[in-house]
Order: sequence, then structure tokens, then C-alpha cells
Amino acid sequence: MTIGLVFLAGCTGIKTVSTGLENESFLEFVGDPGSYSGGVDVKIDDKTSFRAEVNKNHADRPKGTVYKIPTGAHLIAVSYKNNVIFRKKIFISSQETKKIMLP
Repeated sequence: MTIGLVFLAGCTGIKTVSTGLENESFLEFVGDPGSYSGGVDVKIDDKTSFRAEVNKNHADRPKGTVYKIPTGAHLIAVSYKNNVIFRKKIFISSQETKKIMLP
């Protein structure tokens, strides 16, 4: 009887699940939130645009709102009240959070 149970338990096989990291990364906009009332306007690659919240700087890890973008090279332009305050081409890796430091 014991031999039959060992045999049945051995027949279930091994099931594995393989998952990779999502092909996404994140932006965090850092500065003095009081200087950017209502947030900043962000444009990525002169295509996608959205309004972003500005977070206080926390050196150890993101503490505020982060924004998901695809990995790779991107041109990031940030403006406040129609004035461009940041414009730079960046490269961002999978699962990386890039801090955009605002003046």
C-alpha cells in the first residue's frame, strides 16, 4: 500500500512558471512641490504628454507619485506655466525609476 502512494505522489510531475520583468520603467519628478502648484506638464518624445505631480526629494527611494513609461531612450521635456524647465534625452532600463530633478 505504501509503495502505491509513493508512486502516485511521484506522478504529479514538476510544474514551473517562468516570469520576467515587465518591460516598463518609471519617472519621478523631484523638486519643491510648493514651487510647482498644480504640477508640471511632461512631454515624452514630443508625443505623449501628461500632468505630473512634483515630489520632495527622498534619497533612499521614491516616496511620491511615479509615472510608468516604456524602457529605452526618451526625450523628456518638462514645463511649468508654458516655460520649459527641463529638457534632456535619457536612457532608462527595465524596472528602473529615474528621478528628474527640477530647478
